[in-house]
Amino acid sequence: MFRRIILALLTLLAPLAATYPAARANASSDGNAQAARSRDEALRVAWSRAARLRRGINLSHWFAQSPGGDYSENHLRTHTTARDIALIKALGFDHVRFTVEPAPFFDEAHPSELNAEYLRRLDDALDMMLGNGLSVVFDIHPSDEFKLKLRTDDKHVEAFASFWRALARHLSTRDPEHLFLEILNEPMVEDAYRWMGIQARVAAAIREGAPRHTIIAAGPRWSSADELLRIEPLADRNVIYNFHLYDPHTFTHQGATWGAQYWPYLKGVPYPSSPEAVASLLPSIENESARGALKAYGDERWNAERLERMIASAADWASKRGVPLTCNEFGVYRAYSPPAARLRWIEDVRTALERHNIGWAMWDYAGGFGVAVRKDGSAEPDPQTAAALGLHTQKLLGR
Repeated sequence: MFRRIILALLTLLAPLAATYPAARANASSDGNAQAARSRDEALRVAWSRAARLRRGINLSHWFAQSPGGDYSENHLRTHTTARDIALIKALGFDHVRFTVEPAPFFDEAHPSELNAEYLRRLDDALDMMLGNGLSVVFDIHPSDEFKLKLRTDDKHVEAFASFWRALARHLSTRDPEHLFLEILNEPMVEDAYRWMGIQARVAAAIREGAPRHTIIAAGPRWSSADELLRIEPLADRNVIYNFHLYDPHTFTHQGATWGAQYWPYLKGVPYPSSPEAVASLLPSIENESARGALKAYGDERWNAERLERMIASAADWASKRGVPLTCNEFGVYRAYSPPAARLRWIEDVRTALERHNIGWAMWDYAGGFGVAVRKDGSAEPDPQTAAALGLHTQKLLGR
Protein backbone atom coordinates (compact mmCIF):
# COMPACT_ATOMS: atom_id res chain seq x y z
CA MET A 1 0.00 0.00 0.00
CA PHE A 2 2.69 2.50 1.06
CA ARG A 3 4.72 1.63 -2.04
CA ARG A 4 1.74 2.35 -4.32
CA ILE A 5 1.26 5.77 -2.70
CA ILE A 6 4.93 6.70 -3.25
CA LEU A 7 4.77 5.62 -6.89
CA ALA A 8 1.65 7.70 -7.42
CA LEU A 9 3.28 10.79 -5.93
CA LEU A 10 6.36 10.35 -8.10
CA THR A 11 4.13 10.05 -11.15
CA LEU A 12 2.40 13.31 -10.26
CA LEU A 13 5.67 15.17 -9.52
CA ALA A 14 7.59 13.98 -12.55
CA PRO A 15 6.24 16.62 -14.96
CA LEU A 16 7.01 19.36 -12.43
CA ALA A 17 10.55 18.09 -11.94
CA ALA A 18 11.08 18.01 -15.68
CA THR A 19 10.26 21.72 -15.95
CA TYR A 20 12.59 22.80 -13.08
CA PRO A 21 15.90 22.89 -15.03
CA ALA A 22 14.26 24.90 -17.80
CA ALA A 23 12.75 27.34 -15.31
CA ARG A 24 16.08 27.72 -13.58
CA ALA A 25 17.81 28.31 -16.92
CA ASN A 26 15.21 30.91 -17.89
CA ALA A 27 15.65 32.73 -14.58
CA SER A 28 19.42 32.73 -15.03
CA SER A 29 19.05 33.98 -18.60
CA ASP A 30 16.72 36.76 -17.46
CA GLY A 31 19.20 37.76 -14.76
CA ASN A 32 22.09 37.86 -17.22
CA ALA A 33 20.07 39.90 -19.68
CA GLN A 34 19.11 42.36 -16.97
CA ALA A 35 22.75 42.71 -15.86
CA ALA A 36 23.81 43.27 -19.47
CA ARG A 37 21.17 45.97 -19.88
CA SER A 38 22.35 47.61 -16.66
CA ARG A 39 25.99 47.62 -17.88
CA ASP A 40 24.93 49.02 -21.26
CA GLU A 41 22.96 51.79 -19.58
CA ALA A 42 25.90 52.67 -17.30
CA LEU A 43 28.20 52.90 -20.32
CA ARG A 44 25.66 55.06 -22.17
CA VAL A 45 25.59 57.41 -19.19
CA ALA A 46 29.40 57.66 -19.13
CA TRP A 47 29.49 58.51 -22.85
CA SER A 48 26.73 61.07 -22.49
CA ARG A 49 28.43 62.81 -19.57
CA ALA A 50 31.85 62.76 -21.26
CA ALA A 51 30.40 65.32 -23.67
CA ARG A 52 30.40 67.79 -20.76
CA LEU A 53 34.19 67.51 -20.49
CA ARG A 54 35.30 68.98 -23.82
CA ARG A 55 37.39 72.01 -22.81
CA GLY A 56 38.62 72.38 -19.25
CA ILE A 57 41.23 73.96 -17.04
CA ASN A 58 42.97 72.73 -13.88
CA LEU A 59 42.60 74.76 -10.68
CA SER A 60 46.03 74.34 -9.11
CA HIS A 61 47.53 75.59 -5.81
CA TRP A 62 44.12 76.22 -4.25
CA PHE A 63 42.86 73.12 -2.43
CA ALA A 64 46.01 71.20 -3.46
CA GLN A 65 49.71 72.02 -3.85
CA SER A 66 49.36 75.15 -1.74
CA PRO A 67 52.81 76.61 -0.97
CA GLY A 68 53.84 75.72 2.55
CA GLY A 69 50.80 73.50 2.95
CA ASP A 70 48.59 76.51 3.64
CA TYR A 71 44.96 75.41 3.58
CA SER A 72 43.73 78.09 5.93
CA GLU A 73 40.34 79.65 5.39
CA ASN A 74 42.02 82.87 4.24
CA HIS A 75 44.04 81.07 1.55
CA LEU A 76 41.03 79.08 0.32
CA ARG A 77 38.85 82.20 0.24
CA THR A 78 41.31 84.47 -1.59
CA HIS A 79 43.40 82.27 -3.90
CA THR A 80 40.66 81.47 -6.42
CA THR A 81 37.65 83.75 -6.27
CA ALA A 82 34.25 84.18 -7.88
CA ARG A 83 35.93 86.56 -10.34
CA ASP A 84 38.30 83.78 -11.42
CA ILE A 85 35.49 81.28 -11.90
CA ALA A 86 33.47 83.81 -13.91
CA LEU A 87 36.53 84.49 -16.08
CA ILE A 88 37.04 80.77 -16.70
CA LYS A 89 33.44 80.49 -17.85
CA ALA A 90 33.77 83.59 -20.03
CA LEU A 91 36.87 82.16 -21.71
CA GLY A 92 34.74 79.30 -23.02
CA PHE A 93 35.78 76.46 -20.72
CA ASP A 94 32.97 74.00 -19.95
CA HIS A 95 34.57 72.37 -16.92
CA VAL A 96 37.26 72.68 -14.27
CA ARG A 97 39.42 70.00 -12.72
CA PHE A 98 39.23 70.75 -9.01
CA THR A 99 42.43 69.39 -7.44
CA VAL A 100 42.02 68.47 -3.76
CA GLU A 101 44.76 67.48 -1.30
CA PRO A 102 43.25 64.91 1.12
CA ALA A 103 45.58 65.64 4.06
CA PRO A 104 43.45 68.38 5.70
CA PHE A 105 40.48 66.03 6.12
CA PHE A 106 41.93 62.51 5.93
CA ASP A 107 42.85 60.64 9.13
CA GLU A 108 44.26 57.23 8.27
CA ALA A 109 43.29 55.86 11.69
CA HIS A 110 39.68 57.00 11.17
CA PRO A 111 39.34 57.39 7.39
CA SER A 112 35.53 57.52 7.37
CA GLU A 113 35.45 60.49 9.76
CA LEU A 114 35.85 63.56 7.57
CA ASN A 115 36.63 66.99 8.97
CA ALA A 116 33.26 68.75 8.89
CA GLU A 117 34.70 72.27 8.79
CA TYR A 118 36.91 71.44 5.82
CA LEU A 119 33.97 69.81 4.04
CA ARG A 120 32.09 73.08 4.43
CA ARG A 121 34.92 74.92 2.65
CA LEU A 122 34.92 72.34 -0.13
CA ASP A 123 31.15 72.71 -0.45
CA ASP A 124 31.47 76.48 -0.74
CA ALA A 125 33.98 76.08 -3.58
CA LEU A 126 31.77 73.53 -5.35
CA ASP A 127 28.77 75.84 -5.02
CA MET A 128 30.76 78.62 -6.68
CA MET A 129 31.96 76.48 -9.59
CA LEU A 130 28.75 74.59 -10.27
CA GLY A 131 26.73 77.76 -9.76
CA ASN A 132 28.61 79.37 -12.65
CA GLY A 133 27.53 76.61 -15.03
CA LEU A 134 30.81 74.69 -15.00
CA SER A 135 31.06 70.94 -14.65
CA VAL A 136 33.60 69.83 -12.04
CA VAL A 137 36.04 66.93 -11.93
CA PHE A 138 36.67 66.37 -8.21
CA ASP A 139 40.26 65.12 -8.29
CA ILE A 140 42.01 63.65 -5.25
CA HIS A 141 45.49 65.14 -5.69
CA PRO A 142 47.73 64.04 -2.78
CA SER A 143 51.43 64.35 -2.01
CA ASP A 144 53.97 61.92 -3.44
CA GLU A 145 54.38 60.37 0.02
CA PHE A 146 50.67 59.50 0.12
CA LYS A 147 50.83 57.88 -3.31
CA LEU A 148 54.07 55.99 -2.68
CA LYS A 149 52.47 54.20 0.30
CA LEU A 150 49.91 52.68 -2.07
CA ARG A 151 52.73 50.68 -3.70
CA THR A 152 53.18 48.34 -0.74
CA ASP A 153 50.85 49.23 2.15
CA ASP A 154 47.54 47.36 1.88
CA LYS A 155 46.21 49.02 5.04
CA HIS A 156 46.77 52.39 3.40
CA VAL A 157 44.81 51.19 0.37
CA GLU A 158 41.91 50.14 2.60
CA ALA A 159 42.00 53.45 4.46
CA PHE A 160 41.99 55.31 1.12
CA ALA A 161 38.97 53.29 -0.03
CA SER A 162 37.11 54.02 3.22
CA PHE A 163 37.95 57.71 2.89
CA TRP A 164 36.63 57.82 -0.67
CA ARG A 165 33.45 55.95 0.33
CA ALA A 166 32.68 58.56 2.98
CA LEU A 167 33.61 61.45 0.70
CA ALA A 168 31.54 60.05 -2.19
CA ARG A 169 28.57 59.70 0.14
CA HIS A 170 28.93 63.37 1.07
CA LEU A 171 29.17 64.39 -2.60
CA SER A 172 26.39 62.08 -3.78
CA THR A 173 23.66 64.70 -3.25
CA ARG A 174 25.12 66.86 -6.01
CA ASP A 175 24.04 66.62 -9.64
CA PRO A 176 25.76 63.58 -11.20
CA GLU A 177 25.46 65.19 -14.63
CA HIS A 178 27.96 67.86 -13.63
CA LEU A 179 30.14 66.42 -10.85
CA PHE A 180 32.70 63.74 -11.70
CA LEU A 181 34.77 61.79 -9.17
CA GLU A 182 38.42 61.17 -10.09
CA ILE A 183 40.02 58.32 -8.11
CA LEU A 184 43.59 59.62 -7.89
CA ASN A 185 45.87 62.04 -9.68
CA GLU A 186 48.93 60.44 -11.30
CA PRO A 187 49.33 57.17 -9.40
CA MET A 188 52.91 56.31 -8.55
CA VAL A 189 52.31 52.55 -8.44
CA GLU A 190 54.82 50.97 -10.84
CA ASP A 191 53.11 47.57 -11.06
CA ALA A 192 50.18 47.88 -13.48
CA TYR A 193 48.55 44.71 -12.10
CA ARG A 194 48.64 46.04 -8.52
CA TRP A 195 47.31 49.40 -9.65
CA MET A 196 44.38 47.74 -11.43
CA GLY A 197 43.53 45.99 -8.15
CA ILE A 198 43.80 49.21 -6.14
CA GLN A 199 41.76 51.16 -8.67
CA ALA A 200 39.02 48.50 -8.70
CA ARG A 201 38.90 48.47 -4.88
CA VAL A 202 38.62 52.25 -4.60
CA ALA A 203 36.15 52.53 -7.49
CA ALA A 204 33.88 50.02 -5.74
CA ALA A 205 34.03 52.11 -2.55
CA ILE A 206 33.17 55.28 -4.50
CA ARG A 207 30.25 53.49 -6.14
CA GLU A 208 28.93 52.44 -2.73
CA GLY A 209 28.95 56.06 -1.63
CA ALA A 210 27.76 57.64 -4.89
CA PRO A 211 25.72 55.15 -6.95
CA ARG A 212 24.84 57.60 -9.75
CA HIS A 213 28.06 59.53 -10.33
CA THR A 214 30.60 58.96 -13.10
CA ILE A 215 34.08 57.93 -12.01
CA ILE A 216 37.33 59.06 -13.66
CA ALA A 217 40.04 56.37 -13.83
CA ALA A 218 43.63 56.21 -15.15
CA GLY A 219 46.62 54.02 -15.80
CA PRO A 220 49.56 53.59 -13.40
CA ARG A 221 52.83 55.55 -13.23
CA TRP A 222 51.77 59.18 -13.52
CA SER A 223 48.82 58.51 -15.86
CA SER A 224 50.80 58.83 -19.09
CA ALA A 225 49.31 57.76 -22.42
CA ASP A 226 51.70 54.79 -22.62
CA GLU A 227 50.67 53.58 -19.17
CA LEU A 228 46.97 53.68 -20.07
CA LEU A 229 47.70 50.96 -22.62
CA ARG A 230 48.81 48.60 -19.81
CA ILE A 231 45.43 48.36 -18.09
CA GLU A 232 41.96 47.01 -18.84
CA PRO A 233 38.68 48.79 -18.03
CA LEU A 234 36.95 48.34 -14.69
CA ALA A 235 33.88 46.13 -14.33
CA ASP A 236 31.99 49.31 -13.46
CA ARG A 237 30.89 50.80 -16.79
CA ASN A 238 29.98 54.29 -15.59
CA VAL A 239 33.63 55.33 -15.91
CA ILE A 240 35.59 57.76 -18.08
CA TYR A 241 39.31 57.05 -18.57
CA ASN A 242 41.99 59.73 -18.68
CA PHE A 243 45.64 60.26 -19.45
CA HIS A 244 48.14 63.10 -19.06
CA LEU A 245 50.40 64.40 -21.80
CA TYR A 246 53.61 66.34 -21.15
CA ASP A 247 55.83 64.65 -23.69
CA PRO A 248 58.56 65.45 -24.31
CA HIS A 249 59.40 66.64 -20.79
CA THR A 250 62.71 68.09 -21.99
CA PHE A 251 60.62 70.75 -23.71
CA THR A 252 57.49 71.03 -21.53
CA HIS A 253 59.34 71.15 -18.20
CA GLN A 254 62.47 73.09 -19.17
CA GLY A 255 63.74 75.12 -16.23
CA ALA A 256 61.42 73.44 -13.72
CA THR A 257 62.92 72.96 -10.25
CA TRP A 258 60.96 69.80 -9.42
CA GLY A 259 61.06 66.37 -11.05
CA ALA A 260 64.04 65.33 -13.15
CA GLN A 261 67.47 66.47 -11.96
CA TYR A 262 68.41 67.94 -15.32
CA TRP A 263 65.33 70.13 -15.96
CA PRO A 264 66.67 73.28 -14.24
CA TYR A 265 69.62 73.41 -16.66
CA LEU A 266 67.40 73.68 -19.74
CA LYS A 267 66.17 77.04 -21.01
CA GLY A 268 65.10 78.31 -24.42
CA VAL A 269 64.53 74.78 -25.76
CA PRO A 270 62.75 74.98 -29.13
CA TYR A 271 59.79 73.07 -30.54
CA PRO A 272 59.52 71.30 -32.97
CA SER A 273 62.82 69.53 -32.40
CA SER A 274 65.58 68.38 -34.71
CA PRO A 275 69.36 67.99 -34.41
CA GLU A 276 69.73 71.30 -36.22
CA ALA A 277 67.25 73.11 -33.95
CA VAL A 278 69.14 72.24 -30.73
CA ALA A 279 72.68 72.42 -32.09
CA SER A 280 73.31 76.02 -31.04
CA LEU A 281 72.15 75.35 -27.45
CA LEU A 282 74.27 72.27 -26.75
CA PRO A 283 77.66 73.98 -26.20
CA SER A 284 76.21 76.30 -23.54
CA ILE A 285 74.85 73.50 -21.32
CA GLU A 286 77.43 72.41 -18.77
CA ASN A 287 75.34 69.74 -17.05
CA GLU A 288 76.04 66.42 -18.73
CA SER A 289 72.59 64.90 -18.13
CA ALA A 290 70.85 68.00 -19.45
CA ARG A 291 73.09 68.10 -22.51
CA GLY A 292 72.41 64.43 -23.22
CA ALA A 293 68.65 64.90 -22.80
CA LEU A 294 68.65 67.88 -25.15
CA LYS A 295 70.62 66.02 -27.79
CA ALA A 296 68.21 63.07 -27.58
CA TYR A 297 65.28 65.49 -27.84
CA GLY A 298 66.71 66.88 -31.06
CA ASP A 299 67.39 63.43 -32.51
CA GLU A 300 63.84 62.28 -31.70
CA ARG A 301 62.33 65.03 -33.87
CA TRP A 302 59.31 65.92 -31.77
CA ASN A 303 56.60 67.57 -33.84
CA ALA A 304 52.84 67.56 -34.42
CA GLU A 305 52.96 64.18 -36.19
CA ARG A 306 54.76 62.49 -33.32
CA LEU A 307 52.31 63.92 -30.76
CA GLU A 308 49.47 62.82 -33.01
CA ARG A 309 50.73 59.22 -32.98
CA MET A 310 50.92 59.21 -29.19
CA ILE A 311 47.37 60.51 -28.84
CA ALA A 312 46.14 58.10 -31.52
CA SER A 313 47.45 55.13 -29.52
CA ALA A 314 45.37 56.19 -26.51
CA ALA A 315 42.33 56.81 -28.71
CA ASP A 316 42.74 53.36 -30.26
CA TRP A 317 42.91 51.76 -26.80
CA ALA A 318 39.63 53.42 -25.83
CA SER A 319 37.94 52.68 -29.16
CA LYS A 320 38.72 48.96 -28.98
CA ARG A 321 37.20 48.81 -25.49
CA GLY A 322 34.28 51.09 -26.24
CA VAL A 323 35.00 53.49 -23.37
CA PRO A 324 35.09 57.32 -23.25
CA LEU A 325 38.44 59.04 -22.85
CA THR A 326 39.75 62.44 -21.75
CA CYS A 327 43.17 64.08 -21.38
CA ASN A 328 42.88 66.01 -18.15
CA GLU A 329 46.41 67.42 -17.98
CA PHE A 330 48.73 68.86 -20.61
CA GLY A 331 50.76 72.05 -20.83
CA VAL A 332 54.16 73.78 -20.96
CA TYR A 333 55.96 75.52 -18.10
CA ARG A 334 56.00 79.20 -19.04
CA ALA A 335 59.10 80.57 -17.28
CA TYR A 336 61.85 79.46 -19.69
CA SER A 337 60.10 78.12 -22.78
CA PRO A 338 60.16 80.24 -25.96
CA PRO A 339 56.64 81.73 -26.16
CA ALA A 340 56.01 80.88 -29.81
CA ALA A 341 57.22 77.30 -29.30
CA ARG A 342 55.03 76.89 -26.22
CA LEU A 343 51.95 78.11 -28.07
CA ARG A 344 52.65 75.84 -31.02
CA TRP A 345 53.00 72.76 -28.79
CA ILE A 346 49.74 73.59 -26.97
CA GLU A 347 47.90 74.03 -30.26
CA ASP A 348 49.36 70.84 -31.72
CA VAL A 349 48.24 68.81 -28.71
CA ARG A 350 44.82 70.44 -28.48
CA THR A 351 44.00 69.99 -32.16
CA ALA A 352 45.15 66.35 -32.12
CA LEU A 353 42.96 65.63 -29.10
CA GLU A 354 39.98 67.23 -30.76
CA ARG A 355 40.64 65.32 -34.00
CA HIS A 356 40.23 62.12 -31.98
CA ASN A 357 37.17 63.47 -30.14
CA ILE A 358 39.01 63.47 -26.82
CA GLY A 359 37.99 66.10 -24.27
CA TRP A 360 40.79 67.93 -22.46
CA ALA A 361 41.77 70.06 -19.46
CA MET A 362 44.96 72.12 -19.69
CA TRP A 363 47.30 72.55 -16.75
CA ASP A 364 46.70 75.14 -15.36
CA TYR A 365 44.58 78.27 -14.77
CA ALA A 366 46.99 80.86 -13.33
CA GLY A 367 50.02 78.89 -12.14
CA GLY A 368 53.33 78.24 -13.85
CA PHE A 369 51.68 76.80 -16.98
CA GLY A 370 48.69 79.15 -17.01
CA VAL A 371 46.11 80.39 -19.44
CA ALA A 372 46.12 83.42 -17.14
CA VAL A 373 48.95 85.28 -15.42
CA ARG A 374 48.81 86.72 -11.91
CA LYS A 375 49.58 90.44 -11.65
CA ASP A 376 49.39 92.17 -8.28
CA GLY A 377 47.52 89.18 -6.91
CA SER A 378 44.87 89.19 -9.63
CA ALA A 379 44.74 86.79 -12.58
CA GLU A 380 44.60 88.30 -16.05
CA PRO A 381 43.96 86.10 -19.10
CA ASP A 382 46.63 85.54 -21.75
CA PRO A 383 44.93 85.97 -25.14
CA GLN A 384 47.64 84.07 -27.01
CA THR A 385 47.37 80.96 -24.85
CA ALA A 386 43.59 81.18 -25.08
CA ALA A 387 43.87 81.35 -28.87
CA ALA A 388 46.10 78.26 -28.92
CA LEU A 389 43.33 76.52 -27.01
CA GLY A 390 40.72 77.70 -29.50
CA LEU A 391 38.97 79.88 -26.92
CA HIS A 392 37.15 83.22 -26.98
CA THR A 393 40.01 85.64 -27.66
CA GLN A 394 37.71 88.41 -28.87
CA LYS A 395 36.04 88.55 -25.46
CA LEU A 396 39.45 88.74 -23.85
CA LEU A 397 40.66 91.58 -26.04
CA GLY A 398 37.54 93.56 -25.19
CA ARG A 399 38.01 93.30 -21.43
